[in-house]
Amino acid sequence: MSDLIIRRLTVRARRPEDLGQCVEVLRAVRLANGYPVKWPSDPRAWLDHPQLDQAWVAESSPGVVVGHVAVQNGREVARLFVAPAARRLRVGSALLDHVSVWAGGRLILKVVDKPDSPAVAFYEGTGWRYTHTTTADRTGPRGEPVRLRHYVR
Repeated sequence: MSDLIIRRLTVRARRPEDLGQCVEVLRAVRLANGYPVKWPSDPRAWLDHPQLDQAWVAESSPGVVVGHVAVQNGREVARLFVAPAARRLRVGSALLDHVSVWAGGRLILKVVDKPDSPAVAFYEGTGWRYTHTTTADRTGPRGEPVRLRHYVR
């Protein structure tokens, strides 16, 4: 996906046959940025978790997945990631705009509080408002506490 040019981005409901590509994109994100903090033992199940209300993918061309987002609890953004080669091409913004319409407006999200996080920079640069920080009910890869930044849009 180097030198990726997106002429027409499509956001659509994720289908079961998309999960393989979604896992590969997630793996590239993990290598580039450490998301998710802990690699799931079954990444397909993590992406297709029953607590998720709905999930979407972004395609740079038919059949080429470059991003993913889901919603849980009616308005909480979850499992948002964009292929490293597709960053700065408005893929994340397109996914979040789509979710916002689906959810009827106000959204919330939690992101791991890491110094120099591209996710934090993205959210704060695209109109999300930081509200507070909490400690998650899970730990990081070395058993350390995970701090979460909370945002609303």
